Amino acid sequence: MPFRGERYRATDRLSRLIAPPYDVITPPERGRLAALDEHNIVHVMLPEAPAGMTSVDRYAWAAERLSAWRATGVLARDPEDALYVMAQGNRLGVFAAVAAEGYEPRRVRPHEQTHPGPKADRLALLRATRTNIESIFLIAPDKGGDLARALAAAVQRPPDTTAELDGVGIRLWVVQGRDLSRFPLPPSPLYIADGHHRYETASAYARENPAADRVLAFVASARDLGLTILPTHRVIFGAGREPAALLDGWRAWFDLAEVPPGVDPLAHLAALGGDRTACLVAWADGRVTALALRRDAPLDSIAGLGASAAVRALDAARVETLVVKAILSASPATPTLRYTADAAEAVDAVRRGGATAAVLLNPTRIEQVFAVADAGDVMPPKSTYFFPKVPSGVVLRPL
Repeated sequence: MPFRGERYRATDRLSRLIAPPYDVITPPERGRLAALDEHNIVHVMLPEAPAGMTSVDRYAWAAERLSAWRATGVLARDPEDALYVMAQGNRLGVFAAVAAEGYEPRRVRPHEQTHPGPKADRLALLRATRTNIESIFLIAPDKGGDLARALAAAVQRPPDTTAELDGVGIRLWVVQGRDLSRFPLPPSPLYIADGHHRYETASAYARENPAADRVLAFVASARDLGLTILPTHRVIFGAGREPAALLDGWRAWFDLAEVPPGVDPLAHLAALGGDRTACLVAWADGRVTALALRRDAPLDSIAGLGASAAVRALDAARVETLVVKAILSASPATPTLRYTADAAEAVDAVRRGGATAAVLLNPTRIEQVFAVADAGDVMPPKSTYFFPKVPSGVVLRPL
């Protein structure tokens, strides 16, 4: 539903004021964003209290800073309810207020498991600021295409605001007045792409404060051609993990072949995985092994592959169980597992960064996200990477 959003008034420097979501910002990146502008949203979203204050004080300090920005006109609330359509590169969506009611009604469906630490952190910030500093990201199946058509119609005029974040252009249209009646929001269910911790936090806060029963959400149509899911590749560090010791075991499950030098590995992987699970394993000696799941692989015999058929069908679940865990357990030396959405970075970590192996995957498809959520199951960690990330600070929602 529409809401009275709060926005930066210095739209000419909005690019210096917005930031990625809190959970993808590393400490060095937090420092870089904070140095861009004293009013960058990261100062409130990931507060660092001045020297001499305790860690608990940082939430109160964030609330004080937010209040000061309002008092001095850095932020101002729009005079009437609105929806906020945003184009981020080629992806279209709309900021709206969605019921923060937990998962029990099944109108909002998750696909990831959450952890108590991030939820406690976000809840402390929400209690202090009483503001949705950033949004969650929801996908609407939009079977009839009503949302996609409404979004396309809303962007036929020049945008109200523009910005850029991490090389991706951002355009914002404020939809108000009579135009709202021509903008049907999609029916439930809606599926969480990003922001599981934030949604659960908002739902917990709504139980404490029934008047705060909605959460800021960016909603995109599953029909949108700009909706992109990247794979998250696995990079493994640890001594004593040699290819020869693993290949024979994998032949029980996969057809194996070496990727010829000079071949684009991602194009090769996409072609190989067109109709079955596939992955590439890059080794420190320069070889790249292609693994394609055999048609007769006895997947039903694998314990721990997943509780539901929807999860057992995922490349991420199969590769994690059969390939990544095999590499991790191939030596008594303690391994380290890292994740990246950048395949070149993963391979470079092996060639020049001291990693033992990199496992490259194809992306999870949006219909698989829906199937896992509909089954009430959760994916393995790092199964999806929706790109680009929804920016924080474009619009806020005071509670």
